[in-house]
Amino acid sequence: MAGRIRDADIQLVRARVDIAEVIGERVTLRNAGGGNLKGLCPFHEERSPSFNVTPSRGMYHCFGCGVGGDVFAFVMEADGLTFVEAVERLGARAGIQLTYEDSAGRSSVGRTKPGQRQRLVEAHTAASEFYAEALHSPEGQVARAFLLERAFDKDAAATFGCGYAPDSWDALTNHLHRKGFSAEELTVAGLSKPSRSGSLIDRFRRRLMWPIRDTSGSVIGFGARKLFEDDQGPKYLNTPETPLYKKSQVLYGIDLARREIAKQGRVVIVEGYTDVMACHLAGVPVAVATCGTAFGSDHISVLRRFLFDSDAFSGEIIFTFDGDEAGQRAARKAFGDEQKFASQTYVAITPDNMDPCDLRQQRGDAAVRDLVAGREPLIDFAMRSEIAKHDLDTVEGQVAATRAVAPMLAAIKDRALLQGYARRVAALIGVDLAPLRAAVKEASRGRGQGGATPPERVITGKDVNSQQYQAQREAIKVALQYPVVAGTYFDAVDATPYTDQQLRLIREAIEAAGGTASTEGGANWMAAVADKCPDLAAQALVAELAVESLNVNGEPDIAYIRPLLARLQLPVVEEELRQLKSKLQRVNPSSDKEEYMRLFGALVTMEQHCRSLKDQASGAPGLTSTQ
Repeated sequence: MAGRIRDADIQLVRARVDIAEVIGERVTLRNAGGGNLKGLCPFHEERSPSFNVTPSRGMYHCFGCGVGGDVFAFVMEADGLTFVEAVERLGARAGIQLTYEDSAGRSSVGRTKPGQRQRLVEAHTAASEFYAEALHSPEGQVARAFLLERAFDKDAAATFGCGYAPDSWDALTNHLHRKGFSAEELTVAGLSKPSRSGSLIDRFRRRLMWPIRDTSGSVIGFGARKLFEDDQGPKYLNTPETPLYKKSQVLYGIDLARREIAKQGRVVIVEGYTDVMACHLAGVPVAVATCGTAFGSDHISVLRRFLFDSDAFSGEIIFTFDGDEAGQRAARKAFGDEQKFASQTYVAITPDNMDPCDLRQQRGDAAVRDLVAGREPLIDFAMRSEIAKHDLDTVEGQVAATRAVAPMLAAIKDRALLQGYARRVAALIGVDLAPLRAAVKEASRGRGQGGATPPERVITGKDVNSQQYQAQREAIKVALQYPVVAGTYFDAVDATPYTDQQLRLIREAIEAAGGTASTEGGANWMAAVADKCPDLAAQALVAELAVESLNVNGEPDIAYIRPLLARLQLPVVEEELRQLKSKLQRVNPSSDKEEYMRLFGALVTMEQHCRSLKDQASGAPGLTSTQ
């Protein structure tokens, strides 16, 4: 049904859903102190974590790119959903039945029409269940045999959701039609396709199926393996590009591996679905694979967020390759991508050209674990592979090898390792260190000596280092994060002292939301303030201030907020005092004694008030009173 979701239900969903859990499905979050969590931003590339989450207040903010808000804002930004769709998804997650109100205020239990993304996920979920059931039908015997031949039993098939696409042109299509999915939805989802006659038929048939899930565990596509010799299609067939499935961003097994990747600070990159299964079952639960495309920049972005891959944290990225020429080419390409990681990269070479699935089948689980344990630095393998291509018994071969390997040395991130590797390479090629160093220097010039430095985020239009601005900002933070502490002290000071326009708008929004004395805080308080902000910039600043640390150890108290508020008021009172003195100087006491005495009395009172504020303001952390 049409209508808006009841405000009470929105607040209930916001209170019930753990924002750290929702965001943690896409980003590894680590304790940053003060009740805050920190990770690498999922919305822009960064080397140092600037993405902050404060679970107690239900807010997130990235100090790098400026995005922020509550849990609804995150889901909307991450998945391109509307507000209603975000509330519905999180409401379903929390088991909350939503109530909708029409324009006349009448309430009904029901739902709006689901958005496209939700419908496509539901279609894929239903398809996954259909394929899984077909795997255990008599026709699915050939698919079960394929799995058993590779040491994957019934439990393994269930863990990874394996299924079978029946030998029918439209079995799945008809099944999903009966469940209410339209022809357009099935076509957009990539589950069905038009036939030459114009009717809709299944995209996959007579194949072993693997559901491909996103980081939250939602099925977004499928990988299909050929089982019959007379199948004229490719060995592996994947879902085409859809609104859900972007092959350059998808990693098979990430839903199962992401927690272990974060825990171990390690990821193993393999080539296929069965390799991922073999690794996980053998005790390497950090394995993932690309889906029908080469490992690239978008895959790196996904993994960096789960690895907490930053300049301050060193993890491990382990590529598995065959030792043949194709494996060497893959290793050299991987080395080109290696610079996009802050963590160290390694390569694990499978013996006898076996992939991890074959290795487990022939030599057992321990052999797979040993493969990963025996990893070597990727640069070692890449350089040795490059050197081996040249005839080092000739001067020409030595020169060519030197020129070929110099760019690889120049690309080493850790400059402390460069000299050691240079000596090792010089010995392998059989040349002096001096010409190799010269070649590396030349290669470094071509690389631009380290590349461009990302621009810093700059706040313009205000002196962000001024004590007055910092005091205004700190007072608003206390009001947002600890409204019970701010209470009537904060509410008693109106928006007048806030010289920064955005902070003034937030102060007015706090008043419009009922003031700090009217709330106990939490995510709904933040949302109420943001809703009262008149523009997007002020709303974004609310999200930023909600997670920004206070200038105090532990939680603030009255002794912390009162000096801040005094510091805020002091410039206003000082200006009023200056104007009062000016007026007094212009009054002739002999001709207008009554006005003179009135102004003089007001001046004495104002000076006493000013001195009191200065005394209080002197206790504000990191702030001093004006003179």
